[in-house]
Amino acid sequence: MRTNTAIVARMKTTMLAAVLLASTAGLANAGGSEGSVGAGVEFNTSGFGGPSLNYDAGKFHVGGFLAIDDPAGDDNTDFALGGRFYYHVHSTAMSDFSVGLGVAYVSDDDPLFMDRASLFFIEPGIQLRAFIASNVALSISAGLPIGLADADGVALTGQFNGLGGVHYYFF
Repeated sequence: MRTNTAIVARMKTTMLAAVLLASTAGLANAGGSEGSVGAGVEFNTSGFGGPSLNYDAGKFHVGGFLAIDDPAGDDNTDFALGGRFYYHVHSTAMSDFSVGLGVAYVSDDDPLFMDRASLFFIEPGIQLRAFIASNVALSISAGLPIGLADADGVALTGQFNGLGGVHYYFF
């Protein structure tokens, strides 16, 4: 009988300690905390993207991506480089709605025409970020990519990119 009494006493002590610990804990930092850096992958509205870094400054976030593809063969390396700036129009503890601008440069080997295409995109748009955990964000972007292809012309198109990116924030 003493054994059961000792176990019950330990359980009560453990429960009391757990309640005290939980009552003194503060709220966890919500996603998009000021000064946090996020690492992940991101795509712009024209469809180009790759591994990326984001910096959240509180009222806005900035980020960039770099993608490199070097398949077998000579002189056929493709790469894409881009950056974004989004101002947070509205924020909650676990999400934000932003407006901003992205730019991207893409150098693409085109074996069909035996030529290299150099594409530049300017992309005004919006972004929604939802933090599925306090430091993991899924983003959805929509915008109006303005494509300049080898300075030969301009294409205005609208595109919704279902999943714009995912980032893990360190704070």
